[in-house]
Amino acid sequence: MIEEIRKTAGDKDLYIAFSGGLDSSVAAILSKLALGPSRVTLVTTKFDFTYPQTIEIVKNFAASNGLKHLFVDGSEWQRKIWKFGPACNACTRGPKLESVKRYANGIVVTGAELEDTWGQQGIKMNNGFYSPLSSLSRSQIEEIAQILGIKINKIGENAKREGCILKHLLKMMTSFDFHGRSVYNANVTLMKILNEFDLKFEIANVKIVGPLSKNLALVNLSPLPPEKVINSVKSEISKIPQIEKVDIIDRPVKLKIMANPGIYNDPKARYWIEKGRLQPDFAAPITVEWKISANNRLNTFQVIDYEFLNAVIKTRSSPSI
Repeated sequence: MIEEIRKTAGDKDLYIAFSGGLDSSVAAILSKLALGPSRVTLVTTKFDFTYPQTIEIVKNFAASNGLKHLFVDGSEWQRKIWKFGPACNACTRGPKLESVKRYANGIVVTGAELEDTWGQQGIKMNNGFYSPLSSLSRSQIEEIAQILGIKINKIGENAKREGCILKHLLKMMTSFDFHGRSVYNANVTLMKILNEFDLKFEIANVKIVGPLSKNLALVNLSPLPPEKVINSVKSEISKIPQIEKVDIIDRPVKLKIMANPGIYNDPKARYWIEKGRLQPDFAAPITVEWKISANNRLNTFQVIDYEFLNAVIKTRSSPSI
C-alpha cells in the first residue's frame, strides 16, 4: 500500500482530508511513510458544529506525528445544505471534501473504505481525490492501525463511527439561532456532563426532532446510566432556551418522519435512512411511520414527532464502565 501511494503521488504532494477518525488517521500515516512528512499536510474542514474535542484531537495527532496541519472553513456551505433538511452525504461531498480541494496544491487523500460509496464502486482515484483504503474492510483498517501503533482518540459520541454535531439535527435548519444552537448546545452539554461523571458509552448523543416551531430533545445513552446521571442530563439540557422538551431513549421508539417525494417513493432510500442513517445512533430499536411531505423546500426528511413503545429499559447499577 505504501508503494502504491508513492507511485500514485508521483511528484505531487498529498493533502489528507483529516477528521481525526480511524480511516483518515491510517491514510495520513501511510502517506507519511510513503512520501515523508514534508510532502504530507493534514487539512481539517471546520464547521459551526465541530465538537470542541475534535479540534484538540486533530491538533494533537498532527503534533505527535510531526505533520503539518491546518483548518479550512466550511460553515457557510454546510448551513446552506442543512436549510433544506439533513444531508450528511451532500455535506461530505461538498464542504467537507471540496473545501480541502480548493486549498490543496496536489492530490487530496480521503479515508473512504470498502463500505463507502467509492469503495463499493471500486474507485480509488477520481477528480483529484485519492482513496488508498477503498478496497479495505473496516477490520483490515483496524489491523493496520494496530500494526502501525496508531491510537485513535474518541469524542465519546459513538464507539464505532463519529461525526459532526449537525448530523443529530433531524430536521431542516431554517433558523441557525433556533435549530442550530439547540443541537450544538445539547450535545456539547451532554459530553461535558459525561466527562464530569467519567463515563464512556457505546452511544452518546442528543437528537433534535419535532416540527420547525419546536425543538424536542431525544437523549441517547447506551448502556443506560444510573438514575443520577439521567437526572443531571435531563436537568441541564432542559435549561437550553431553544429546547422545549427532553426525553431519554430508554425503550423502543416510533419516529414519525416526513420525507420529500423522491425519498418517500423509494423503498431503498427509506430503508437506508432508517437502518443505516438513524438506527446506529439510537440507544433503542426504532420503527418509522413515513409520511409524504407537502413542503417543496424539504430536499430530504425530517422527524416531526415520536412515541415510545413497550417497556422501559432498566438502568445499570454501576456508576462506571
